[in-house]
Amino acid sequence: MKKLILVAIVCLCNFLNAQTNIKGTISSDGISFDNVEVTLDKTIKTKTDIDGNYYFEKVNTGNHEVVVMFEGFQTQKKRTTVKDTTEVIVNFELIPAKSSQKDLEEVVVTGTLKPVSRLESAVPVEVFKPTFFKKNPTSNIFEALQNVNGVRPQLNCNVCNTGDIHINGLEGPYTLVLIDGMPIVSGLSTVYGLSGIPNSLLERIEVVKGPASSLYGSEAVGGLINIITKNPKNAPAFSVDGFSTGWGEANLDLGVKTNLGNTASVLTGINYFNYSNPIDNNDDNFTDVTLQDRISVFQKWNFNRKSKKLFSMAGRYFYEDRWGGEMQWNKSYRGGSEVYGESIYTSRYEVLGAYELPVKEKLLASFSYTNHDQNSVYGNTPYLAKQKIGFGQLTWDKKIKSHDFLFGTAIRYQLYDDNTPATVNEDITWIPSLFVQDEMHLAEKHSLLLGARYDYNNAHGNIFTPRLAYKWKVNDKSIFRFNTGTGFRVVNLFTEEHAALTGSRDVMVLEDLKPERSYNANLNFLKKFYLNDGSFIGVETTAWYTYFTNSILPDYDTNPNQIIYKNLDGFAVSKGISANIDVILGNGIKATLGASYLDVSKTENQIKTKQVLTENFSGTWSISYSIPKWFLSIDYTGNLYGPMKLPLLGNLDPRKQYSSTYSVQNIQFTISKIKNCEVYFGVKNLLNWTPNKGNPFIIARSHDPFDENVQFDSNGNAQVTPENPYGLTFDPSYVYGPNQGIRSFIGLRYFLN
Repeated sequence: MKKLILVAIVCLCNFLNAQTNIKGTISSDGISFDNVEVTLDKTIKTKTDIDGNYYFEKVNTGNHEVVVMFEGFQTQKKRTTVKDTTEVIVNFELIPAKSSQKDLEEVVVTGTLKPVSRLESAVPVEVFKPTFFKKNPTSNIFEALQNVNGVRPQLNCNVCNTGDIHINGLEGPYTLVLIDGMPIVSGLSTVYGLSGIPNSLLERIEVVKGPASSLYGSEAVGGLINIITKNPKNAPAFSVDGFSTGWGEANLDLGVKTNLGNTASVLTGINYFNYSNPIDNNDDNFTDVTLQDRISVFQKWNFNRKSKKLFSMAGRYFYEDRWGGEMQWNKSYRGGSEVYGESIYTSRYEVLGAYELPVKEKLLASFSYTNHDQNSVYGNTPYLAKQKIGFGQLTWDKKIKSHDFLFGTAIRYQLYDDNTPATVNEDITWIPSLFVQDEMHLAEKHSLLLGARYDYNNAHGNIFTPRLAYKWKVNDKSIFRFNTGTGFRVVNLFTEEHAALTGSRDVMVLEDLKPERSYNANLNFLKKFYLNDGSFIGVETTAWYTYFTNSILPDYDTNPNQIIYKNLDGFAVSKGISANIDVILGNGIKATLGASYLDVSKTENQIKTKQVLTENFSGTWSISYSIPKWFLSIDYTGNLYGPMKLPLLGNLDPRKQYSSTYSVQNIQFTISKIKNCEVYFGVKNLLNWTPNKGNPFIIARSHDPFDENVQFDSNGNAQVTPENPYGLTFDPSYVYGPNQGIRSFIGLRYFLN
C-alpha cells in the first residue's frame, strides 16, 4: 500500500510540474511575417522570427490563451490546452482589417524589400494572385500579363514570336523581371525566359510601375515585375493543371510537396508545353504561331533551422525548341537558304537562395546565378549566344525609434557573348552597389521614405540614384502616395530590338552609348467605399511623369535596311494617368476594371515624335459571377488597345502606318462540383481579331525571305521594280499583336492538401 501511495505522489508531482512548448507560424496569403507580437496568457510576450515562427518554452499543463497583434491586421485570439509533454502547435493566418467587408489587403515585399501590408506601403504595389490568372489560363507568364492594366506583352517578331513586357508604354528593356526578388530574368532571358515558370509554384506577382533603380539597379527604369514562388510549407501536397486548345496546344503543370522529416520542406514543379500543329490562316505561307516544345523543372527547398531563421534554396532548368517560318520548313533546312525558318534552341538553369545570418540582428544574404545558352538561326543567319549572371546581396533591417532602416550591398556579374559584330569579345560587367533606405513615421497618418543607391559600372563609372516616397493615410479608406526618384539603364543591344537578328536589317551603333537616366514623379490615390449591403468598391488612380536623358531608341526611319542606335540628342518623356476599379457586389459579381492613357514621345532637334509600338490608351477588365447551386463560375476577361505607330519600310510600304484599335476577349466556365477538382472550358479571342485584318500583308515579301529578287542601289536601298512595286525587303518586324485567332480550350485542375 505504501508503494502505491508513493507511486501516486510521484505521478501527481510529475503531472503538476509537466511542461511543454507552444509554437506556431504567423502568415498571410502564404507569406510568413516577422516581428509579429505574440502574447501568452496576457503576460508572456515574444515576436516572430524572419520565417514567421514564434516559440514559448516550458509552458505548464492546462488551458492557455495565445493572442496575436500586428499593425494593419485584426487582433486574433486562440485557446489551447496543454495535456502532456507533446509540443502544441498554434498557427495563425493574419486577417487584414476590414476583412469582414471582403477587402483583404495583401502583403507585399517588392516596393521596399521587406514584408509590409499593401495598405501601409509607401510605394504603390499591385498584387496579382493565381486566382486572377486562372480566369484566362495561359501556358506562360508572358501571356498571363495581358490582363494587367498598364502592362502589355509585346511581340517583336512575326516568325519566332519572341517578345517583351511594356509597362506604361515603355519598351521591354525598361522592365526588370525578378523571381523571388532575384534579377535572373534579364538580357537574353527577357526575350525567351518568361516561359516555363510552373503555375504550381506561383504564389503571386507584384508589379511596381515607375523607376525602382534605387533598390534594384539597372533595368528597373520603367518598372519591375516580381514573380514570387510558394513557400513549400504552405503548398498543396499535390497539384495538377492541364489544358488543351482547339489549335492543338497542350500544357501540363505539376506540383509535388515533400517533407523530409524535420529537416526541410521541398516543392517540385514541372511545366511541359507542346505546340506542333503549323497553321497559316493569313495565307502568307508562314506559320501564324511559333511551334514550341519546352520543359521546365523547378524545385524549392525550405530548411528548418533550430534558430527558426530563414534558409531557402531554389533551382530551375529550362529547355525549349521553337521554330517558325515557311510552312514546308523542317529541321533539315535549318541554317540554309532553301526554305526560310527561324529555329531557336534554348537551354538555361537558375539557382537562387536566401540565408538569414545566425546573429541577433536581421541580416539576410541572398544570391542567384543563371546560365543561358542559345543556339539560333534566322534564315541563314546563325546567332549563337551565352549569358551568365551572378548576383549577391546582403541586407540589414534595423529599427531605431521612429526610423525603419534598410542597409544593403550588392554585386552583379554579367558575361555576355555572341557571334555578332556587336560583341567582338566577351562582354564582362561587374557592378558593385551600396544602398540605404529609411522609412520615417512622421506622425500618426504621415510617413516618409528616403532612399539612395550607388553603383559602379566598369564601363560607365559612378551612378547615383536617390528616391523619395511620401504617404498620407487620411483614414482607413483614403490614402495618398507621392513617389519621386531617378533611374538608370545600361545597354544590351540584343534586348533593344530582336529584329536586328532576323537578317532583315543591319545593326548600326554610331557612338559609345552612355547610360540612360530617368527622372520620375507619380501621384497615387486609393479610395475605398463600403456599402450597406456588404458590397465593396475600391478605386486607385495614378498619374506619372518620367523624363529621360541619353535615351537609347532604335531608329528605323533613316535607313529602312538598318536599325541605328545612338544616344538621343534631346529628351524623351513618358506621361499619363491610369485607374483601377475593384468591385465586389453582394449578388456574387466581382469585377476588376482598368484604363490607362499614355503619351510616350521623344524630342530631337525640336521635333516631337511618338514612340513606335506604343498605344495612346488601353483598357483591361475581368468580370466574374458565381452560381453556387450549379457549382459554376463564369469569367469574362479582355483588353482594349488604341492605335500605335508601326515600323514601316519606307514611304511606299502599303501597310498601315498606325494600327487600328483592337480588343482580345475571352470567356471561361468553371465547374467545381467535385472536391478539390475544377473542370474549366471556354473560348479565347471571341472576336477572332488578328493584325492582318485591313492590311494587304503582315510580313513584307514573305514569298522572297532571302531577298533573292530584290535589287539594291549603291547605298543598299531596295529599288522599285515590276516584281517589287513597293521597294521592300523581307521584314517580319511589323507586328503588334498575336496572329492567333478564335480558339476553344478545355482543362482540369486538381489539388490535394
